[in-house]
Amino acid sequence: MRRPFRSGPPPAVPAPAPGNLPAELNRFVGRDDELAALTRLLGESRLVTVVGVGGVGKTRLALKAAEALKKRYCDGIWLAELSALRDPELLEHALVEALGLTDHSSRPTRQVLAGQLATRQLLLVIDGFEQLVEACAVMVRELLRRAPELRVLAVGRRPLRVDGELVFSLAPMTETDAVRLFTERAAAVSPGPLVPSADARSAAVRELCRRLDGIPLALELAAGRLHVLSVEQILDRVGDRFRVLTDGRRGAPPRHQTLRTAIGWSHELCTPAERLLWARLSVFAGPFDLEAAEYVCGGPELPDEEVLDVLAELISQSLVVREETPAGTRYRMLDTVRAYGAEWLEALEDTERMRRRHRDWYMGLATWYELDWFSPRQAEVAAGTESALPNLRAALELCLENPEEAHLGQHLAGTLWFYWAGCGRLTEGRHWLGRALALDTPYDESRLKALWVLGYVAVLQGDSTAAMGALHECREEAARTGNALARAYAVHRLGCQALLTDDMPRAERLLRSALDMYRELGELNSNVLMAQVELAMTLVFQGDLEAAVALCEEVREICEDSGERWARAYALYVLAYAAWTRDAHTEARPLVAESITIHHGFNDLVGLVLAVELMALVTASEGDPAEAAVLQGAASRLWESVGPPLFGSGFFGAPRALCERRASEALGTERYAAYEGEGLGLSMGAAVARAIAERRPAAAVPHQQPEASRPTRRTRKPAGSPTARGGEAAG
Repeated sequence: MRRPFRSGPPPAVPAPAPGNLPAELNRFVGRDDELAALTRLLGESRLVTVVGVGGVGKTRLALKAAEALKKRYCDGIWLAELSALRDPELLEHALVEALGLTDHSSRPTRQVLAGQLATRQLLLVIDGFEQLVEACAVMVRELLRRAPELRVLAVGRRPLRVDGELVFSLAPMTETDAVRLFTERAAAVSPGPLVPSADARSAAVRELCRRLDGIPLALELAAGRLHVLSVEQILDRVGDRFRVLTDGRRGAPPRHQTLRTAIGWSHELCTPAERLLWARLSVFAGPFDLEAAEYVCGGPELPDEEVLDVLAELISQSLVVREETPAGTRYRMLDTVRAYGAEWLEALEDTERMRRRHRDWYMGLATWYELDWFSPRQAEVAAGTESALPNLRAALELCLENPEEAHLGQHLAGTLWFYWAGCGRLTEGRHWLGRALALDTPYDESRLKALWVLGYVAVLQGDSTAAMGALHECREEAARTGNALARAYAVHRLGCQALLTDDMPRAERLLRSALDMYRELGELNSNVLMAQVELAMTLVFQGDLEAAVALCEEVREICEDSGERWARAYALYVLAYAAWTRDAHTEARPLVAESITIHHGFNDLVGLVLAVELMALVTASEGDPAEAAVLQGAASRLWESVGPPLFGSGFFGAPRALCERRASEALGTERYAAYEGEGLGLSMGAAVARAIAERRPAAAVPHQQPEASRPTRRTRKPAGSPTARGGEAAG
């Protein structure tokens, strides 16, 4: 759903792919009068809702009008596609995602939305909200009340009924525009004359457009048949079927009957194999790839090896859309077509079986993605999981519908830890983990995994109470049931919690204990590498730079061998911090710059904001207080989406405090505030570009170690040496 329609210049560094509008949304034809009228309404009201029958072209008109007004909104035009959403509780998460406001805090998501939008001037296009109309109306009302510069353009089949709403009812196309649309689509499907006579062609096309009431979806379905039928033949078949394939409900609007007839007529022209695949594909909640279609939809009646050919026929008839995405080639159905297929699937009494096959595929996909996260395919895994998110949500919903299958939901929510923690999805991850764990199930492997993942997510959100509760429960039950791996993960994340709350001796003890358990179990993955990096952090903060660097160099070597990049970014952060501590600024800058680039690519805001703050300190130490102040401001804006600034940690906060002191002393309070304000106004992409930009070296400032991270008197020991067991570390 995250799909920025207009977001300014592209970022200067690799970033999560913003995605493009679906191809069919850009194929706007005609309707100049409607476009002018809608554009005028958008200038008169903060909320305009475009309503009309499915397939009438509401979304295309709305996006064309939004594009015409792009210069009015300095913060851009953003599209939130809600048609695949069914759970009202996910509406807030979907809007956060669509607006690029990824938030890691434990604050209510609605509060995050309102706070982030309070001072922004943007147009939010909400498409496909009808199944969530009540929740969407409440949300829009509150956002408009709390964000005075926000404008909303809603697109659906009925109004939101919010005070101040202007409703724009979109009628079918005029004959002129309908003929123009059909002719353009026909030329793409079947180049050359449609019928021998130009006069006959014109008359036949006009009659077909009249019979289809100028509904764009119906016209495109008809044009999709021109590779096998002439216009005359299509016209004959439309006439034959209008009396049979209607909505079937007394009092239904004529246009709705016409659209249903057009889709039903297209269905009648499909072969039995095409109809079967159409029905089965309706189980997908979002984009899917060929392998998913073959597994979910294949079977005795439709062998796996035939799915591709049948799918190609559905694409040629405009029943399925093919898209090129950052995750590769994907397919999806238009919503109205999907809904029609779902009715046939229900009529076949095959819905539940297909939903389970769908769930099984995406549970398997999540399992493979978890394994591939520790590999050179890490970036592909991130893109693939992002693309599969609507279908993963549908799989989670099915798991949680039946208490007897709750363990499957716990397993799936826990398996996606790499996505929740590594790709900026903490809030949604906590939503699913909380729902899954609220169901009463035995303390088996699935529940224990969901517990430590929930604890991990809560740690990264700065929610100590929730984190400690989940992790202690996991550790105790893992010890009771003999699950050594779950116990190791729980101890590991308790160590991470101690690290973020400045209890360095306890953090070191727990992390060493977890690493020893991982070694005994033969566990090696991104989590294990992160435990080693977190141990290195405790050592850096306690002044043991040599041991910390040794640990992180080992992590970096493993990452180079395995292709792992996410844990590598955190190791680079520690190495850069150690280099800065030694006044090796020229060594620190490229290390932290690479860390920033990797974190931004994965949308890991926790790692990103820490690295930007370290870059600010390096910049100040290099003698550029103005640029350091700008980066401080940029980091402050990022913290708004992460959680409690610096997690309340004196150790993690010390670099910022020192940077602020140095820069403000050099610039003066007023100039420092002005430069910091400049940074506060930077978007994430602009802030990252600013942070990693190459600079000429200036006169370095003599090193002064942050107060909270000055070495304490302690006994030095090798980084990997075991600690005495007992108490909390041993669990």
